[in-house]
Amino acid sequence: MSIPILSAIENLTLQLQGYSATPEREAEWLLAHITGQSHRALRLNHAQNLTTAQTQQLNALISRRLSGEPLAYVLGDQPFWTLHLKVNSSVLIPRPDTELVVERALHHLSPSAYGEVLELGTGSGAIALSIAAERPALNILATDYSNAALTIAQENAALNHINTVTFLHSNWFSDIPAQPFNAILSNPPYIAEDDPAVDDSVREFEPHIALFSEDEGLAALKHIIEHAPRYLAENGWLILEHGWQQAAKVRELLESNGFSSVASHADLADHLRVTEGQWLLPP
Repeated sequence: MSIPILSAIENLTLQLQGYSATPEREAEWLLAHITGQSHRALRLNHAQNLTTAQTQQLNALISRRLSGEPLAYVLGDQPFWTLHLKVNSSVLIPRPDTELVVERALHHLSPSAYGEVLELGTGSGAIALSIAAERPALNILATDYSNAALTIAQENAALNHINTVTFLHSNWFSDIPAQPFNAILSNPPYIAEDDPAVDDSVREFEPHIALFSEDEGLAALKHIIEHAPRYLAENGWLILEHGWQQAAKVRELLESNGFSSVASHADLADHLRVTEGQWLLPP
């Protein structure tokens, strides 16, 4: 039986109560996805009936959402910076906080900048592709240990018509060519395994390897900070996302490994989320 779009939104909103902080908004996202209409068009066409095929598709999607699967995976895409990215359970869902890494990189890489940039642990390609879209003269190398993640990142490059990013399978620096980079960027795993604040849906559906790190969440950050100087050009920047309570420790690690101009920057919730340091070659 077909139902009007307005009734579908109302029914979905009721079903999503308790599963979402914005149930009506999620209902509209699901309807927009299956109908191909914008949110505005949905409101204008609220009396239009869904087809039988659309109703079946909607039922399948809402079943996945009510199982706890994140909306981005259910829809298969996620907006980030100026891009729309394909996502699935092979990659982390790009979050607005991570856009701060992009902001800091663009701050240090001028619009006319040429040179080389390295992203470690690219996942969906969100950071590398966002910077490439803003700084097309840069050569960007984006790596990941997960081949499945690299496949998604390459698809996102094609989807967004970006051809200045090269993707490489590497376990952090293991396969990085010996060349100096103007900036190294990473949103590495930084959550402790036993962190009770991790949402159940994150723990169950998002890739464990991209979330959790040993040594109270600091192992990957320490590895990157200790090895990055070998790959940074003089005056190059290392820019790292980390947990909201890790900024002081990350600053300490950067300073103890010889970085200068070390500073932390706040995310949208006013948590210190990204820390950076500059590598100055010794005289």
